Amino acid sequence: MISYEYPLNERIRTLLRLEDLYRKLGHFHRSDAPQDHHVALITLFEVLEVAGRADLKVDLMQELERQRQILMSFRNNPEISEEALSGALYEIEQASASLLAMAGKIGQYLRENEWLMAIRSRAAIPGGVCEFDLPSYHFWLNRDPAARRGDLEAWIQPMLPIRDGLTIVLRLLRASGHPEPQLASNGSYQLTMSGRSAQMLRLRLASSEAAIPEISANKYALSIRFMRPETIARPRTVERDVAFELTFCSL
Repeated sequence: MISYEYPLNERIRTLLRLEDLYRKLGHFHRSDAPQDHHVALITLFEVLEVAGRADLKVDLMQELERQRQILMSFRNNPEISEEALSGALYEIEQASASLLAMAGKIGQYLRENEWLMAIRSRAAIPGGVCEFDLPSYHFWLNRDPAARRGDLEAWIQPMLPIRDGLTIVLRLLRASGHPEPQLASNGSYQLTMSGRSAQMLRLRLASSEAAIPEISANKYALSIRFMRPETIARPRTVERDVAFELTFCSL
């Protein structure tokens, strides 16, 4: 199955973007290749850009506290595993404490590093980080892989509380809904929301289904068009019925 997620507000959109960036960051920084470490550094700059747009830390702490209070209400419920509940509460409390310990503006320590900011500025120019543009960066890319990785980990580590907090929030959000089988007649599906509230839609298709969902939604209606996965010609609507799963997620 292939999953597609569609955020219905800006806050969830930001969390999903950051989740994707942190996933790439974790992948590329573990490599030994200088090209992968370059991608990891550029990705870290993207994390800095996205995380710095809003008061993300406060939003995450407030949501974690809200979820903690909800979980606390399940104490002494015979249908809830006390061990699982305690583990979830501990995880939330640890993430909240780490976020609280983050002093100042997110990523300020990176902004104060002139060497990194010079790379960030040049990276915005196509081909702008060539060795003749940034010889000190060229030297760094030719250092021992373990030394480069050590630098990357030192730059990444202070940003990990954001990753840990959003991971918990998104996991709870995804677990909040129940998938329902649906059918798009002749490639199209419409639904009136009728007061149904959601923060994110999750759509799952069989991997063998050659169709890509184009989703449009607001508080009144949901519309999904399934398109053929063309890579050369203009995409066209699938002219057949498409079975899929749809989940409304909300915290």
